[in-house]
Amino acid sequence: QLQACGGGLVQTGGSLRLSCAASGRTFSNYAVGWFRQAPGEEREFVAAISRGGGSTNYADSVKGRFTISRVNARNTAYLQMNSLKPEDTAVYYCAADTTLGAVVRAPDDWGQGTQVTVSS
Repeated sequence: QLQACGGGLVQTGGSLRLSCAASGRTFSNYAVGWFRQAPGEEREFVAAISRGGGSTNYADSVKGRFTISRVNARNTAYLQMNSLKPEDTAVYYCAADTTLGAVVRAPDDWGQGTQVTVSS
């Protein structure tokens, strides 16, 4: 089970760090990804990180602003979001997958996400 948290309200240009805490599984056996869904939009991929953290993958819209990382000893992955823009406003979800590399497929159950709101 994964639990995303750390969202909030921030002004344009601000920063937030999201956390994704895992329980009930061997965290290091899974790649982890972040996805987001804005109101009225489809859910989209944001970033992913491989099992050991050596590979990462980002959507073009967040490259250079967001950084995904993980600490397997803490069963936690993070998404550091800098230079936030109003278009980053969305509910953010984390997901895990058994794939190799920084690839995470959309899960059947998204769980509760965390709301990020960027004011202009």
